Amino acid sequence: MKFYYAPHTCALASHIALEEAGADYELARVDFAADEQRTPAYIAINPKGRVPSLVTPRGILTETPAILMFVAQSYPQARLAPLDDLFALAQVQSFNAYLCATVHVAHAHRMRGYRWADEPTAIAEMIRKAPQAVGECFALIEREMFVGPWVMGESYTIADPYLFTLAQWLELDGVDPKHLPKIADHRARMSERATVRKAIAAETSA
Repeated sequence: MKFYYAPHTCALASHIALEEAGADYELARVDFAADEQRTPAYIAINPKGRVPSLVTPRGILTETPAILMFVAQSYPQARLAPLDDLFALAQVQSFNAYLCATVHVAHAHRMRGYRWADEPTAIAEMIRKAPQAVGECFALIEREMFVGPWVMGESYTIADPYLFTLAQWLELDGVDPKHLPKIADHRARMSERATVRKAIAAETSA
């Protein structure tokens, strides 16, 4: 398999999962600073012009929740999802869908308001609102969704690298992690995992 990523993006979640699974894959960096994501070569891989993208023997997968689930199902021995419990599996998918569709979108308003508006004042308002929007998302996770010690409880799942990846951006989004003790503790523990350190080192040293 070949995994396309860019540093400091949500691709880190899938990268960590590949490491957790012990998958055989090749890394391919997409240079956002050089607009490589918009080149014909990469658009042929992912017409959305975004990361992550995972080239598999059966085709190309995009979108973090889909890649995470594919990794979990392809490497069941890694126990990255409760594959034998349909309801628990749906809960993992529900959590990851919230991160993808709501939390990440709230974060994107801080830097990519041009996706939703052209008027400079509207974009400025999205930037101003971002800390509140992101903060409210994480407060909900802290209060209602995080079971502990891992996201879904005693078992580490694909929800953990995804939450960790988005929680890396809290300070940049103007959110103080001191108000989120469960998430802050989770982020600290994730940072100590060998798989996480390996993925981050590979992305930042390339």
